[in-house]
Amino acid sequence: MFDLAQASDVLSITHADRPAGNLNLASSPATARAAVSATPGIGALREERLPFVVTIASDESSLRDAVAMRQAAYGRHLPELAATLTEPEVSDREPGSVVLVARARLDGAVLGTMRIQTNRYQALHLEDSAPLPEWLDSTALAEATRLGVVAGPVGRVVKTALFKAFYQYCLVSGIDWMVITARPPLHRQYEALMFADVFPAQGLIPMAHVGGIGHRVLALDVAQARTRWQSAGHPLFAYMCLTHHPDLRLGMPGEGEVGQARNDGGSVPVEASVGAHLRDLSFGADEVRCVAAGYSLAV
Repeated sequence: MFDLAQASDVLSITHADRPAGNLNLASSPATARAAVSATPGIGALREERLPFVVTIASDESSLRDAVAMRQAAYGRHLPELAATLTEPEVSDREPGSVVLVARARLDGAVLGTMRIQTNRYQALHLEDSAPLPEWLDSTALAEATRLGVVAGPVGRVVKTALFKAFYQYCLVSGIDWMVITARPPLHRQYEALMFADVFPAQGLIPMAHVGGIGHRVLALDVAQARTRWQSAGHPLFAYMCLTHHPDLRLGMPGEGEVGQARNDGGSVPVEASVGAHLRDLSFGADEVRCVAAGYSLAV
């Protein structure tokens, strides 16, 4: 199981590949899409079914299910903050934001949720507490917030799948940098995924949108993530980049952002093709298994 106990092992492998000091600006979205289009098509990917389905909350009922999961998850570690999360937040409905929901294929029970906010329409909420450095100023950003999953091994598998959904969403939306805030020791999970500290010389930064709790801010270059994971022999590389998960269904009727990205030549990149393929939100009678359970993030 890929968890915090193994984070130091992964870090020791990838330390030389980790950027030092100020990071360079991300590759342009066009470069990212060109790199993606050079990868194998869906037919060349190994397909793996998950025992749950990840979709975008598209109605009030789904959003409230996500909110209930969010509050329950925060209640295990941050009960005071959880008490303020009984209702959907304004951020859940803002332009440029989507809320992911993971539901069990067996009975539809909610197993996890994550909100993704881009800076397409407004600054990220973390910027209210930590203005970002110049090298992130003119880039397309997406921040993952309000992550919550069920406790135990199932939650760890769901968390890993939600992270992959976040990555795919960024790929097909032309995002340059994935950004997260994490409190210790959870920030080490993201360092193990080769995120870099945005403010390495600073201590913990109190985040207004996370109850004023001190967090680290970390970022990952979307265009370079695949190459860096592959070069480092990262244990999640195959899961993230070489496996097609039909149960990550990020497309929605009338939703043009996911699954529609094209490169300059007009062809649809593989991850975008995956996004288009996942536009079917119906449940199928497929075999339920989860080989990926061997590689997951700790809850």
